[in-house]
Amino acid sequence: MSDIRVLVVDDDFMVARIHSGYVSRVPGFQVVAMAHSGADAIAAVAELRPDLVLLDIYLPDMSGLEVLKALHDVDVLVISAARDVPTVREAMRGGAVNYLIKPFTAAALTERLQQYADTRKRLTAIGAEARQDDVDRLFGRHASTAPMPKGLSAATCALVADTLREAGRDLSAAEAAELTGLSRVSARRYLEYLCAAGQAELRPRYGTAGRPEHRYRWLG
Repeated sequence: MSDIRVLVVDDDFMVARIHSGYVSRVPGFQVVAMAHSGADAIAAVAELRPDLVLLDIYLPDMSGLEVLKALHDVDVLVISAARDVPTVREAMRGGAVNYLIKPFTAAALTERLQQYADTRKRLTAIGAEARQDDVDRLFGRHASTAPMPKGLSAATCALVADTLREAGRDLSAAEAAELTGLSRVSARRYLEYLCAAGQAELRPRYGTAGRPEHRYRWLG
């Protein structure tokens, strides 16, 4: 099977480049182009016919939701800092296959891309007509949790999850490590997994100088 061709749409040139790098590292996916406005995104889809569009909501000339409505015969995964419920609801109604809130980890995007690829394979394998159990499995994939990476244990993951939930606030990897007795690196791996599984979210905290501190908040 040929690679899944992806168009990355983001108004920020550097963010688009970073997301393209994430996609390129996932086996079976190929970035065919980047676009930085709604009009360019619509034109690129018409010209290049990608399989999947990674679409930002905040674009300089129009809303990503308008772009979503204008696109046909292409799947769309929304990636945006917009977290208000009306926007998420409209993206779902517009046919987005998934919605990923910025900022996110490479692992979180990888999990959703792999999920999308798996769904495509299942659709191809079904043939011309689907049975109800085929449909149930296809739609059920969207509620599945991310597979636990090698080297992580379910028991330790539960400890980190309980610690984050009971904290009642966001935590850094260093704070989570201190509370759980893990190393900072190990705590960060479990926190990133919880983000990929949709149980936590990554939030940057900007200081007076330097890179933002990554903070993690429990979602459940």
